Amino acid sequence: MTKRRVHRVPLTQRRGARLALACALLAALAIGGYRVPDLLLLASRDLSSDSAPGQWAMFRHDLGNTGAAGSAGSAPRGTVKWTFPTGGAVHSSPAVVDGTVYVGSRDGRLYALDAATGALRWEFATGSWVESSPAVVDGRVYFGSQDGMLRALDAATGALRWEFHAEFGVDSAPAVAGGIVYFGADRGLFAVDAASGEPRWSLELPFRAGSPVVANGIVYVGSVQAFDARRGWRRLQFRAYGRIASSVAVADTTVYAVSIGGRAMAIDGRARTVPLEHRVRHYTVQLWAMGLWPRPRLQSGTRWALRLDQGVFTSPVVDNGIMYVAGERGLAAVDLAARELRWTFPAASAFRSSPALAADTLYLGNNDGSVYAVDAVTGTERWRVRTGGRITGSPAVVDGVLYVGSHDGTVYAIE
Repeated sequence: MTKRRVHRVPLTQRRGARLALACALLAALAIGGYRVPDLLLLASRDLSSDSAPGQWAMFRHDLGNTGAAGSAGSAPRGTVKWTFPTGGAVHSSPAVVDGTVYVGSRDGRLYALDAATGALRWEFATGSWVESSPAVVDGRVYFGSQDGMLRALDAATGALRWEFHAEFGVDSAPAVAGGIVYFGADRGLFAVDAASGEPRWSLELPFRAGSPVVANGIVYVGSVQAFDARRGWRRLQFRAYGRIASSVAVADTTVYAVSIGGRAMAIDGRARTVPLEHRVRHYTVQLWAMGLWPRPRLQSGTRWALRLDQGVFTSPVVDNGIMYVAGERGLAAVDLAARELRWTFPAASAFRSSPALAADTLYLGNNDGSVYAVDAVTGTERWRVRTGGRITGSPAVVDGVLYVGSHDGTVYAIE
């Protein structure tokens, strides 16, 4: 029997081939915006925080941006308790902590008001509009202004602790988690040290960053991208079905977003985009259309999408299996399991105020200048309070009192 001769590749060549393959893989990852350690390391799931019971410490109540405060406490009845006039329109959404209301105004000031009486406790003047919704964490107030600054103030006195120059105007609501402040400024996403204001990391995005959401150690922004909260490394680059003008909401590990065209989306928040996925997909779709390629898989993170019959510029509320969406023509409740509408509440004017949910009532402002209270189960109106200007900020609801600002330059407390 003739012995077959096996050709063995020299060791140096095998090592060279492995090295070349590794370099090619690293190059592909780099082009896709990935770093090898990020593919191996998990996000810090404990990196998140929340408002304490009986408080509304940040935009949309919690770092998941759900806008839901739970079922405890009494409900506002629609009576104005007090008002506080500022020198400009109020778009900033209030934060309410330890009996103090913190809210910004286009008169260039951040105000601290007594939650019971509306009396001024202190004010801080900036160089431009304050549209950013403040976050109050560990005795400090974090907020941005259109002069390009993110500032940290002492919550009790209003004394400046530090300021960070972001170059562009900061109307983003900051999110604070794990000793880091996350915020957007134009197309930049920033992470700075909460104690000192020193930069941790920053990224340039292909779209306006908006207000970030932090959940399970991941930062979510815009339309929709996800980054490791500690390192800023990319995890998911989801190409949403249309531009998203508001912040997303995160419940458990699912990200919910609504485009300005009215497309509601559910996205796997733990998913990761495959390197070069979007570059290759363009060609595979063309080949599939010509019958030369199998049907392309859905992009990473896709769970489902539902078309709503209206444009949406607000953030959704997500609670107990229901998503509430305020749009150009009204308010809608979407059953997340059935993926269908439960009810709609029509409105004569557009909603640009993201709703807030407390107990079984949704509260939100309208372009007609009214604050609406809508039954979350049936979609029927409970009451409304008229102000002197349109309302674009999201209300805060604490201990049976609703706090909201109006473009008439006034902060309202409604009980």
